[in-house]
Amino acid sequence: MATKVLIVGAGPVGLTLAAELHRFGLEVRLIDKQPAPTTQSRALFLWSRTLEQLDRLHLSGEMVALGRKIRAVNVMAGHSRIGHIGFAGTDTPYPFALLLPQAQTERLLIDHLAAQGVFIERATELAGFEDGPTGVTATLKRDSGESFQLTTDWLVGADGAASFVRRALGLSSTGAALQSDWLIADGTLEGAAFPEDELLSFWHEDGFLGLFPLGQGQYRVIAEVPRGAGTQPITPDLAGMQSRLEARGPGGLRLINPRWFSSFRIHERNMADYRQGHVFLVGDAAHVFNPVGAQGLNMGIQDAVNLAWKLALVAAGTVNAEALLESYTAERHVAAAQVVAETGRAEAVALLRSPTLRLARNLLGGLFFGLSPLRKSVAESLAKLSTGYDQSPLNGPCAAPMPGPQPGDRMPPHPNAAPIGAHGPRFALFADPSRAVMAVQQEFAAMLEPALRPPPQPGGVWLVRPDGYVAACGADGELNRLADYLRRFQPLNQLAG
Repeated sequence: MATKVLIVGAGPVGLTLAAELHRFGLEVRLIDKQPAPTTQSRALFLWSRTLEQLDRLHLSGEMVALGRKIRAVNVMAGHSRIGHIGFAGTDTPYPFALLLPQAQTERLLIDHLAAQGVFIERATELAGFEDGPTGVTATLKRDSGESFQLTTDWLVGADGAASFVRRALGLSSTGAALQSDWLIADGTLEGAAFPEDELLSFWHEDGFLGLFPLGQGQYRVIAEVPRGAGTQPITPDLAGMQSRLEARGPGGLRLINPRWFSSFRIHERNMADYRQGHVFLVGDAAHVFNPVGAQGLNMGIQDAVNLAWKLALVAAGTVNAEALLESYTAERHVAAAQVVAETGRAEAVALLRSPTLRLARNLLGGLFFGLSPLRKSVAESLAKLSTGYDQSPLNGPCAAPMPGPQPGDRMPPHPNAAPIGAHGPRFALFADPSRAVMAVQQEFAAMLEPALRPPPQPGGVWLVRPDGYVAACGADGELNRLADYLRRFQPLNQLAG
């Protein structure tokens, strides 16, 4: 079978994309220049929305069993707590952040793919590619020195912040390409008396300090380092991390027996385009974030979920293929820009140098986080439950005023129902059964899930995309508008019937 999609990079994002595409029936090849998967913890957090989407691969339950549930985030200034953000009130089957080392996330995805007969071609890198009218010709090179070519309908760069694919395309980013340096250490935190299911985020004028519980007295300590004049990140050492822990933390903490030290420099960016012709970017190849919000891995997985169903429908010969492909950048670029803006605002507040302004910030912050609706809003933003596509070019009509989720909004999953998209790249119809509803269900049987789902409000109808976001909605008597929407993306081979 001819390769439909060549994926470059077998980190969690590339693995998720391969799993989704294979589940939708597309032939994929997945290459990675590294000879083996990572053994490091690296990215630690899977947020609620990511776990909801990984449910479609039947992996979230195993991930939760292996990981550590983080039920709250504390915003601190020294020994004072400014805010406590809990996830218990969020509308999701996963009201927590899951702390799971990246190596374990990758292992579960690799095992899942292997069970489906999909294997990673390791020690293999992309040496070059040429995008043509109908697809891409890629040149691959193995560590043995062997070089060969293959043709593919689409090429996806999931090859990280230093992406070869992005550099070859020559794409530019939007906004300033900000740089920041970071120290990171995993070890025992002596003197810590914090709940081991809560994160601590310290606001300090010299930079961010985060304490993430790994269990049994172990913590990940992450500290922002003011940029120096050097061309390389600062050399990590225990004394440097301890000094920042003492200056920014609550006092009385000592990092001992660190089992892992690292430093890194990030260049925050959000590419203006995530697509050029038959070539796409996902994850860190498309956007790199300040690590304060721990969003990078999650945003990459959500890129993969967004792109996969669109490629699957285009591969089936959908009527409006170009609109689907163009919507990938339109939706995901805006979602990434929101993360950049949120992180920038948080950092600006955290790094206030004026003692007067810091005092006012702490007082106002206490009032802000003391309001339950605002705490819930922050929790949903962190968990990416409130992120949607309200300006998406794919949004269809919705009668006003129609209570419930609107086009572009996430449709909250029901804990006892199969995840939306579990039946392939099909839309879900949330409606009470009626003659008109059943007529639509029959006309678009190949595009819709086989069974109706209960609507959020009686008398309403919601059409939900395969990735779980509302495409259109209306009253039962307006089904013709929803049918017109489905015709926009109906496979060509279904039109004659």
